[in-house]
Amino acid sequence: MTAIDVSAIDQDRPTISLAEPSDYLALLKPRVMSLVVLTAVTGFLAAPGHVHPVLAVVSLFAIALGAGGSGALNMWYDADIDRVMKRTAQRPVPAGRVSPGSALAFGLSLSIFSVLLLGLAANWFAASFLAFTIAFYAVFYTMGLKRRTVQNIVIGGAAGAFPPMVAWSAVTGNVSLESFVLFLIIFLWTPPHFWALAMFKMKDYGAAGIPMLPNVAGERSTRRHIFAYSLFLAPVGVLPFVLGFAGPVYGAISLLLGANFVRLAYRVLGMPDNDAAMIPAKKLFGFSIVYLFAIFALLLADIVLARGFGLHGF
Repeated sequence: MTAIDVSAIDQDRPTISLAEPSDYLALLKPRVMSLVVLTAVTGFLAAPGHVHPVLAVVSLFAIALGAGGSGALNMWYDADIDRVMKRTAQRPVPAGRVSPGSALAFGLSLSIFSVLLLGLAANWFAASFLAFTIAFYAVFYTMGLKRRTVQNIVIGGAAGAFPPMVAWSAVTGNVSLESFVLFLIIFLWTPPHFWALAMFKMKDYGAAGIPMLPNVAGERSTRRHIFAYSLFLAPVGVLPFVLGFAGPVYGAISLLLGANFVRLAYRVLGMPDNDAAMIPAKKLFGFSIVYLFAIFALLLADIVLARGFGLHGF
């Protein structure tokens, strides 16, 4: 009787995927996508002009898909470093629930489809801008500079700040000072937000070999950078009111939010060296999330009320 080579049979047997729909949803980075949707909707409604409601929804859906596609490409490429970081080890690719090839195919498919969809629903300038945004995040930042420069978060922040400009261009076919202000708010917010996180996740980033500012320049330099960016962010957050596309209530609340951001950043600046508790950094990180969502939610409410009730802001 001929012996059966069980190992050969096992090798030929198709691999059963462990992925569930929730794993593919996780590849889209839904928390990041929710921010992209909020900022894109704000940019879309702030832009002058009128778009058919169906085309508006399709355009915003395309921008959200583009963000999700770039997130999937980021998770595909960063699976090796995600695997050694506690914060990211359970993501679908490093945890083995989604294969790298599936994540890559998923990310590329969504990215290409989103660009084509936006071009057909809105215009090809906006579609090109979306394609540039995806490439900037997935290639220039993730594959090119994230692991090579201490300014990685500053560069990555630019990619995350483009969605309101893309949405604006979907309405107008171009960009403007107002859309750049929306970009600037997110761009200036990103470094203090992530550097605060990096201060109490230094071991994780060190193990992954990512040159985050606290690991390379030290905590003292990071604290100074956080405070400096907060000083720029606070007045920029009020610019929509100053430039006239938001009302006085937005202006007052954004001023208070910015002042609190600076206050918390000042507490981080005054932290003692090697502070194991990192309480000020954790508080700033938590508030920074509230700050950005509040700024864009207020601005969105201002725009909706102004258009719906004929008010000049609220």
